Amino acid sequence: MISWFFIGLVITILLTPGPTNTLLASSGIQVGLRKSLLLIPAEAIGYIIAISAWGMLIGKVSTTLPLLPTFLKLLSAGYIVFLAVKLWRTADQKVALNQPTIRPRELLCATLLNPKALLFASAIFPAVAWNSQQIYMAHMGTFVALILPIALFWISVGVARSTNKVKWLSQSKLQRTASVVLVSFSIPISYSALINL
Repeated sequence: MISWFFIGLVITILLTPGPTNTLLASSGIQVGLRKSLLLIPAEAIGYIIAISAWGMLIGKVSTTLPLLPTFLKLLSAGYIVFLAVKLWRTADQKVALNQPTIRPRELLCATLLNPKALLFASAIFPAVAWNSQQIYMAHMGTFVALILPIALFWISVGVARSTNKVKWLSQSKLQRTASVVLVSFSIPISYSALINL
């Protein structure tokens, strides 16, 4: 019922640097792994609320505007390409990870406002998820299960950067790899939208 394509897209997009991941890495630098674990439920709740709200809105509006999901998929594919280009271009710029201590409330707000939520709701989650509770629960459950290891990864990146033990783990390599993977995922999203026109 859950496709490998869905899982691959969720992993790739969650791994890309953004406001939530920057805050997780910052917390790893500042307070270490154990205290930063308190931020993971805030990220999960933020994404559940934001994705569900966007998805329900899209589900309701698409009955009167049937081309809306197709348009949003194309817009999402364009956003993925934009994000990929931005990641590639800024790969050598330093990210400011020396932010004030991050609390769950700040991470929740950053996740609620994260544009990735609209991307997940409009192009990554299947359209039927907004009409079927069973499909919604299966996909949201998978999504939340994927948040944990990816959030741990970003916190660990912060911890590793603070100790300078891992020399090969550079922001530049992470961003360029994510950029290439994002472009490869934007192609099937665009194709699936265009065949529905």
